[in-house]
Amino acid sequence: MKALALFSGGLDSTLAMKVIIDQGIEVIAIHVDTGFGSIGDRVSYMKRMCEHIGAKFEILNLQEAYLEEVLFEPKYGYGNNFNPCIDCHGFMFRHTSKLLEKYDASFMISGEVVGQRPMSQTKDAMLRVQKLSGSEELVVRPLSGKLLPPTKPELEGWIKRENLLDFWGRGRSRQFKFAKEIGLENFEHPSGGCLLTDVQFSARLRDFVANDTLEVDDIDTLKIGRQLRLPDGAKLVIGRKQEENMILEATKSKKYLKGRIVDATGPFVLLSKNASESDKKLAGDFIVTYGKTESNKVYEINFGELIITGIRLENKDAMQPYILM
Repeated sequence: MKALALFSGGLDSTLAMKVIIDQGIEVIAIHVDTGFGSIGDRVSYMKRMCEHIGAKFEILNLQEAYLEEVLFEPKYGYGNNFNPCIDCHGFMFRHTSKLLEKYDASFMISGEVVGQRPMSQTKDAMLRVQKLSGSEELVVRPLSGKLLPPTKPELEGWIKRENLLDFWGRGRSRQFKFAKEIGLENFEHPSGGCLLTDVQFSARLRDFVANDTLEVDDIDTLKIGRQLRLPDGAKLVIGRKQEENMILEATKSKKYLKGRIVDATGPFVLLSKNASESDKKLAGDFIVTYGKTESNKVYEINFGELIITGIRLENKDAMQPYILM
């Protein structure tokens, strides 16, 4: 008997897998990549969590499908920000269910806890997620299983309902106790790992879709850097540290020109290809101001097919009206 787990990398989904593994069932952790996970590479961390409890680890890239099916027209709407949580969970289960045959697995699990999230983890919301999954009888929530209606794996005797748990609410003391019992250390504490729940990222995303069509290659450019929307509508993204400079330089988005100051140390930047002459001039001054530059000196910014100039501003106050959250 095998099960597929929706694995965020968090403590709850790790413990949910452990509950099922302890019933003698092999678990394959499926990390669904929608493109809106937290910044940074968490793969090695997630692999370590899975190894500790004895689960296999796989990544399912669904970035294109997520934009097409969920993000902009969620059936159950958004949370406080740009987060379509109920539709998102249903989407993840629906696509994971397509892998059941591939892995010879019989059902799916997640780390959801009744009452932990006001939008997506009430009992009613969990039932909606099951319906959206297209395989509602095969969805098990091991951490709150005793509080939810019996599922097919329980009714068929594949798993024992009495060995499921009855966690509920936002408190996490029982999760921490469970983690200690199994020797699980250095795990990530909950912080809303999905960027769609983040106020700043949601503001950037709303601005972007109000001015352009979002594509997969645009997502990473929204996660980092100083972001500005210039008066005529051009987008300027300025790297704030070397790591961000490298990510911006590597972007595959076709909406931007890539550049940096020619004769001074400064940030890597992206500027909309369709920027007006007025926006280019303003962008030049802003870019030079963020570099290690001198006052009253004209600098060139090389964008490959375009070179613009800029002069260092006395201070950064002039930028404030254009800076996105």
